[in-house]
Amino acid sequence: MTTARSHHAPTVTGPLPAAPAPRSTRPPLGFQPIVDLDSGAVVAVEIVSPAPSGARGGGPHETTVPEIEAIAEWLLSLVRESADTESLLPLVLPLPARTLMAGNGFVGLVESLLRRAGRRPRDITFMLGAELADLPRSIVVSGVARLRNAGFRCGFGTAMVRPDLVVEAAPFLMRIDPNLVSGVATDHRHATVVEGLSRIGRGSGVYAMASGVETADDVVRLRRCGVRVGTGPFFAAPVWRPGERVTPVPEPTVGQDRAEDDGPRVTEFMVPPVGFDADTTTEQALEALTGDKALNSVILIDHRERPVGVIDRTRFLLSVTGRYGHALHAKRPAIRLAESPRTVPAWMSAIAALSVAGRDTERVYDDLVVVNTYGQCLGVVHISDLIQSLSRS
Repeated sequence: MTTARSHHAPTVTGPLPAAPAPRSTRPPLGFQPIVDLDSGAVVAVEIVSPAPSGARGGGPHETTVPEIEAIAEWLLSLVRESADTESLLPLVLPLPARTLMAGNGFVGLVESLLRRAGRRPRDITFMLGAELADLPRSIVVSGVARLRNAGFRCGFGTAMVRPDLVVEAAPFLMRIDPNLVSGVATDHRHATVVEGLSRIGRGSGVYAMASGVETADDVVRLRRCGVRVGTGPFFAAPVWRPGERVTPVPEPTVGQDRAEDDGPRVTEFMVPPVGFDADTTTEQALEALTGDKALNSVILIDHRERPVGVIDRTRFLLSVTGRYGHALHAKRPAIRLAESPRTVPAWMSAIAALSVAGRDTERVYDDLVVVNTYGQCLGVVHISDLIQSLSRS
């Protein structure tokens, strides 16, 4: 004889067992180092992650509000998860190209969310997805312009768009397809195409990035083609994390890569720059110079962190502290009193940099601005330091 089961829940006298934590259905993030092909330094980190299911709805020529919100939240989660690596390097994030049709609403939303996560727009480059090739030309140009105006950067893949669209839209990065890069060291046809794309990029202010770099020979050939930044299995395994080492690049060979690359590099004499945004007022620049008596110059940078002006201490103070100088200039942009920066690439030797400083017969440069492959300001080199060091050696 069986007894009927009670329909009442059993009495629990002890603590309830902890419920298992929900498992994330999203695969773990992948990180790829973007490497300067000259110095071997990691200049940015690309995050590899598929878009969430909520961000894949709609056709190629339409977006919905829920989809836009899902994409923005997804980007925020990528930035937050990458923050665990404690890397302050710029990030390259994937972005569905359909978001270019979303107008200012998406740009404002994603800017607000990423700023809360501690990332400025100029720290972020959006690598647009493959559907970019299906969008109308006008949508691409206007969408990239909206992101650029907010301070973000964009990247195109050369397998997705024609070179003339790259020139018109002027993205920040142009990714050269791995199928081209893989044969660059052995097939002159591949090398010719890569060199042509690199020239298009340089002529239009777009940085060419080689993807899928596999060998040291690829690195050497890419440098000859004018490509200065790349990513791929040569540099790191798929399990690489920001902060870990990457494979060293081959040293430039005299007469093969750069004949002037002899002696210590200019970066050995570099000091951190004192930089301000391009719209900084004269009064702010004056406070920086008067607050540090040893400061020779102040660098003005644009939204891409490229130097656009140099405020020389002596000439600036003569203009501002003279009669009526403060009244005339204090509240106005400091760039009115700035001079064009004299820049040198980070790979350049100190001797070559010194010769660059002396090329201008109309003025003497006290400081040189050192820039990376992207043209971004890395630091400042005092000419006096170069002269003293080289004279001792």
